[in-house]
Amino acid sequence: MPRNARIAPQEQVYHLLTRGNNRQDVFAEEKDYEKYLEILSRYKERYGFKLYHYVLMTNHVHLTLETMEGGGSLADIMKGINLSYAQYYKTQYGHIGHFWQDRYKSILVSKDEYLLACGSYVELNPVRAKLSEDPKDYKWSSYRVYAFGKKDPVLDEHPIYLELSTEEKERRKAYREFVKGMLLSRNGMRGEMEGKIIYGSKTFLGRAKALLGIEERVKVRGRPKKQERYEK
Repeated sequence: MPRNARIAPQEQVYHLLTRGNNRQDVFAEEKDYEKYLEILSRYKERYGFKLYHYVLMTNHVHLTLETMEGGGSLADIMKGINLSYAQYYKTQYGHIGHFWQDRYKSILVSKDEYLLACGSYVELNPVRAKLSEDPKDYKWSSYRVYAFGKKDPVLDEHPIYLELSTEEKERRKAYREFVKGMLLSRNGMRGEMEGKIIYGSKTFLGRAKALLGIEERVKVRGRPKKQERYEK
């Protein structure tokens, strides 16, 4: 059965999930995580997108990025990254068969406080998966860039984060408190993105529906199926 065309307008922010086929691991050693970040950097230069948040988990990847005017399409960006890393992994470990599970999942995100919330969802993934008690203890995410000023050339600090304070030290503190609040009051954003196509305010949702003809959530057809978790 043919798949529905993906609606992905330019100059928008997206939250993306790519999972290993059958939930198999996609990173075996530390050098694999480093290679994936190297590939991200290479395709950023090629397609001119901005990367705002990321986490590299054992068997999947979360990215939050913005496509730019005159840059590559979301489809070209993700095809390039996923194919390049899959080829690397297959060469490195002799892997045979499908590497990634289906197509990547994408959610359109409004460029406001919902982008901060999306970032915390991404960076709290290791906590939800019980790989660490604090997001600062997980090496392969963007959290320490925003929370502690770690240098990471692959990342772009987005304007919503910069608006937290004019002082860098206070901005980092405000971000740590924001993520801590999400962890305590909203259980680490558990289930926040499940089944969604758009993530934003009512105004943003209404505009997206009017202009693009898309709803907030995926419509389930036929017999209900057991819902797959969107994290961990």
